[in-house]
Amino acid sequence: MTRIVECVPNFSEGRDMEIIDRIAAEVRAVEGVELLDVDPGKDTNRTVVTFAGSPEKIGEAAFRAIRKAAELIDMAKHSGAHARLGATDVCPFVPVSGVTMADCVEIARQVGERVARELAIPVYLYAEAATRPDRRRLPDIRRGEYEALPEKLKNEDFKPDFGAAEFNPRSGATVIGARDFLIAYNVNLNTRDVGLANKIAKRVREKGYTVKNPQTGKKETVPGTLTGVQGIGWYIDEYNMAQVSVNILNFHETPLHRVFEECDRFAREFGVRVTGSELVGLIPLEAMVVTGKHFLSKQGVSTGVSEKELVRVAVQSLGLDELAPFDASKRIIEYRFRRPGRLASMDTYAFTEELASDSPAPGGGSVSALMGSLSAGLSTMVANLTSGKPKFKPVREEMIRLAEEGQELIAFFNDAIDRDTEAFNRIMDALSLPKGSEEEIALRKEALDVATRGAVCVPLGVLEKAVRAVTLAHAAAEKGNPNSLSDAGVAGLAAAACARGAWYNVSINLMGYEDRTFVRETLEKANQWMAQVEEAAARIHGIMEKALK
Repeated sequence: MTRIVECVPNFSEGRDMEIIDRIAAEVRAVEGVELLDVDPGKDTNRTVVTFAGSPEKIGEAAFRAIRKAAELIDMAKHSGAHARLGATDVCPFVPVSGVTMADCVEIARQVGERVARELAIPVYLYAEAATRPDRRRLPDIRRGEYEALPEKLKNEDFKPDFGAAEFNPRSGATVIGARDFLIAYNVNLNTRDVGLANKIAKRVREKGYTVKNPQTGKKETVPGTLTGVQGIGWYIDEYNMAQVSVNILNFHETPLHRVFEECDRFAREFGVRVTGSELVGLIPLEAMVVTGKHFLSKQGVSTGVSEKELVRVAVQSLGLDELAPFDASKRIIEYRFRRPGRLASMDTYAFTEELASDSPAPGGGSVSALMGSLSAGLSTMVANLTSGKPKFKPVREEMIRLAEEGQELIAFFNDAIDRDTEAFNRIMDALSLPKGSEEEIALRKEALDVATRGAVCVPLGVLEKAVRAVTLAHAAAEKGNPNSLSDAGVAGLAAAACARGAWYNVSINLMGYEDRTFVRETLEKANQWMAQVEEAAARIHGIMEKALK
């Protein structure tokens, strides 16, 4: 899984595009970070910049942007409609994929310490990075805004988490933290009545709505049905319709489909209909995949389909393309980083032609990974041909889980097709380094050691996953639709070929490697996994022989 962290700093400048562009350029300059959006607001005099990248690089991009903002923005001259504390008002880090909230908290603390140390800007930690309960909420830290800082900094309770409690008149203070991904989402209604849209919004949002108690005459709050959801109703002249506009603060707790269905339920109570919905900004892949699986489950069909199909189902079920075409490649964060593998994206003819050329790569390692993908694909097919048949109801849930895992394995093996070739190329690059001096010889040896270890670890990972692939093939052969038994048998053969090919590559790349402890431990793992694959493959062969008698 690609490791991605999103960062959404807010800068106190929304009118001077030269300043905004120079801040954005700092982000663009960091390799491994993708600038996703720049959203300036003239009335608020504030710009929201969204970028994402690896956890190793995201902090550097954030620091550079904060440093540039400190250089270009003078808070003593700033005014705007939006609350603000400093040149960089707030800078949250958000886990997207392959990282935890704890990872983002650590990044926030590292960046906060550096900002305070190198830029002399007081830094406060908020949300999940907060060091005190009274600093979890941004409005609590920001109260009084920039103008109140000189006096507040004299108060011991307002001592910054990083930096001296000294007023920086040019840059103010900055709030840095970690929070969950916020999804901005609008649900379309077949009405222009803002009042009805507001009624629906109040029923679903966590805050709820107020009613007068007929007995006491006092107003009472009725909570909404969705946790972590903020919402209002509004009318969009461009669309000639009213919408329920919501912010989903934690899509793991309240998924997209739940918001859509609750809005639809209350809309029907008020005599209107939900016609579709609109995503504002970007969304994590996981949110779309979960939604796709939800709607497939409601249809009573297998959720063990490709990621592409799950996204399609989510888009269609939510009506995300009602107002404009929904381009998943631009709207899903992970897809902005996804580069199709040069080999994995080839058609069969092109791949085999490349394989047959006089270039040493791709070679056996890439083919081994391909065999793993074919094995997982066959097992997934058998599972899906089983789960949908009424007579196989006792194993339906098991087959759906098998298909879901099969899809995950397909993605892993397809990625490994290119990673194996890339690992081989790194060895060739290391071998081509100069070796004229002792220093060059040492650097070449270090690069070669690192590249060789990588060339071992890629097929080792393929071998480990081959154990799961052959396990799925065995389950498909043992419990799957008998009409597809031969497919399960071939899945077993492909998994065994994948494993043996990976074992060959692990073993040959370890030859002559100087770290004997690494060699011994790696071979022990490889031999153990190879034995497990051979044992399962033999059981599959036994099932096939019995069926063919």
